[in-house]
Amino acid sequence: MHDGDTLTVLIEGRQVRVRLLDIDAPELGQPFGTRSKQSLSELCFGKRAELDVRSHDRYGRTLAHVHCAGRDANAEQVRRGYAWAYVRYAPPESPLHALEREARMARRGLWGDPDPTPPWDWRRNGRHSLLAPAASPLTATSPQ
Repeated sequence: MHDGDTLTVLIEGRQVRVRLLDIDAPELGQPFGTRSKQSLSELCFGKRAELDVRSHDRYGRTLAHVHCAGRDANAEQVRRGYAWAYVRYAPPESPLHALEREARMARRGLWGDPDPTPPWDWRRNGRHSLLAPAASPLTATSPQ
């Protein structure tokens, strides 16, 4: 597992990196990032995976809906509260949106945080800007 929405599967002895379609999980440096990765590992590690491949992304990853041991890993990550329905890609009629609302209401996983930062905001704003306090402005003094 790379994180909560990316895993590696073996296909005919070859490692293939797969990005779970229509979800976005916290980055590893974010709160709940490690737990999200652990959740995906619990779902898929060492289990038979079935892929419904849709395309490839700009990083060469296979984009797919993934079932591990018969369980929908994409939906389960959202249901457990360890991923968002990725509003940029998940169609409005996707059941992922209802699963996310259910997880929010139950305060599961990252929804236990009163104001979780979506990973797309985390990436756009820069990982460090969200972690480190703003630097104090430097003040210049003139010699007297």
